[in-house]
Amino acid sequence: MRLLVLGGTAWLGGEVAAAAVRAGHTVSALARGSAGVVPAGVDFLPADRSEPGAYAGALTHDWDAVVDVSRQPSHVRGAVAALARHTACWVFISSASVYARSDTPDEDEHATLVDPYAEDDDGWETYGGRKVACEQLVTGAVAGRSLVVRAGLVAGPGDHTDRTGYWPVRFARPATADGAVLVPDSPVPTQVVDVRDLAAWVVAAAEAGAAGTVNAAGPVLPLGDHLAVARSVAGHRGDLVAAPQSWLESHGVAPWSGPRSLPLWLPLPDHAGFMARSTAAAQALGLHCRPLEDTLVDTLAWELQQGPGRPRLAGLSATDEAALVEAARGEGLAG
Repeated sequence: MRLLVLGGTAWLGGEVAAAAVRAGHTVSALARGSAGVVPAGVDFLPADRSEPGAYAGALTHDWDAVVDVSRQPSHVRGAVAALARHTACWVFISSASVYARSDTPDEDEHATLVDPYAEDDDGWETYGGRKVACEQLVTGAVAGRSLVVRAGLVAGPGDHTDRTGYWPVRFARPATADGAVLVPDSPVPTQVVDVRDLAAWVVAAAEAGAAGTVNAAGPVLPLGDHLAVARSVAGHRGDLVAAPQSWLESHGVAPWSGPRSLPLWLPLPDHAGFMARSTAAAQALGLHCRPLEDTLVDTLAWELQQGPGRPRLAGLSATDEAALVEAARGEGLAG
């Protein structure tokens, strides 16, 4: 198979390109090349997708499949205009953030979407809408030959969002002198997919010419179970200081991501289904997920290589966590 990855140097795009090479395919990556290293065996087509003629280097022959990970509508608009007639199938990596509601577990791909947002932007507030707009551009231009992959939270080594690596590295390197770790006391579900499993499945789906729209995520686990795996992987033996949602909110701890946050925790009931989507359609197309333990072992190894004390995009700083643990214990929380 001759495969073109639009991107191919950042995290997921790079994993897709590398997986396709391992599968024996001829792979090209069209990108600026500023987001990472081009995987070995991949032909690099340097281009800025914001510039006129960006796809000229990809028009020398036809493709068996194109994989696009973009979040900018103008990039997708330009790509399908230039390449839709030159590929047998198109795989667009979208996001579970396209859904308008997150309060109901086990909803499938027919759930209501947010309104499309057709302008380019980098803000989180428009992310889901931009992905919807991108989906519509792809399905409109490559009707019947496109697979829209609504990915859940992607995990594994290389997670530059710092969300899935936070817990194993925190358990391995506690912020407190006695090893206590602050955790949310919440039954909120978690659902992560290893980047390597997602990438290999995307390549296999492209090989098969799969079409349609599917949610691609891992098994659903309560947050406490996910944290137990992360704790075991890290060999943590200290106390868990479990704080309920109301306490975390009153002490200025943010959910999900960003500064002063606890990753993977989301407020209930509004987010009871955010990481509990039905993935039956993707499983029917062959999506297989490795055990969470294997993902977190490799993620922790990568995190330790990066340096556990580095500035992070998600999580509590060591200073903040130590102060919060002290406050929680002073108010009689467990630990």
